[in-house]
Amino acid sequence: MQEIEIEFKNILTKQEFDTLLQWFQIKSEQFQPQTNYYFDTEDYLLKKNESALRIRKKGHDFILTLKQPLEEGLLETHQVLSENEALALLNGGPIPYGLVYDQVEAVVSTPASIVYFGELMTERTEVAYKDGIIVLDKSHYLNHTDYEVEYEVRDAVTGKKTFEELLHSLSIPIRETNNKIKRFYLAKYNQKD
Repeated sequence: MQEIEIEFKNILTKQEFDTLLQWFQIKSEQFQPQTNYYFDTEDYLLKKNESALRIRKKGHDFILTLKQPLEEGLLETHQVLSENEALALLNGGPIPYGLVYDQVEAVVSTPASIVYFGELMTERTEVAYKDGIIVLDKSHYLNHTDYEVEYEVRDAVTGKKTFEELLHSLSIPIRETNNKIKRFYLAKYNQKD
C-alpha cells in the first residue's frame, strides 16, 4: 500500500507539550506506545537519498515503511510483516519480498545491504482538529526524550496556515524540526564523540 503524507511538525518544550495537552483536554491514558526500528545501509544510502526505512510496532502489529520525498509531502510505502519476519529483519535477515523491497531496491540497488540501526519508542495520541489530525508525541531514544506536535493534513496550504495559527495562539514558537529518524541519527552520531 502507498500513500502521500503531508504533515507539519514542531519540536516542543515539556511546558509547551503540557499546554497542548490542556488545550486539547488530553489525558495520559489516551497515549499509546509504539516503537520505530530504523534501517539503512552502512554508508547511509537511504539517508543520502532523503529516504527512511523503519518497522513500526504498534500493539501486536508490525508495519515496514519506506518514506521517500515528493515535491509536496512524502510517499510512504507500507508492507505488513508477521512477527517472525520483523524479528528476522531486526536480527540481520533480508527484507521480505514485496512492495517495500521493490521500492528499496530502486534506491539502494542491493536491499541485502540494509542493516538495523536502532529504535525510538514513542508515546502517541491523536485528536481531530479542523481539517486534519493533531498528533502529540513524547519520544525516547539513546538517552534522549523529546516532545513534538504534528499536524497531518490533505491540503498543504490550508494545513500550514491552520497549524501556524494554532501555535501562534498558544505562544509556541515555530521551530525548524527534523523528523524522528534524523533526530535519532543526530543523537547516535553525537553519542560517538
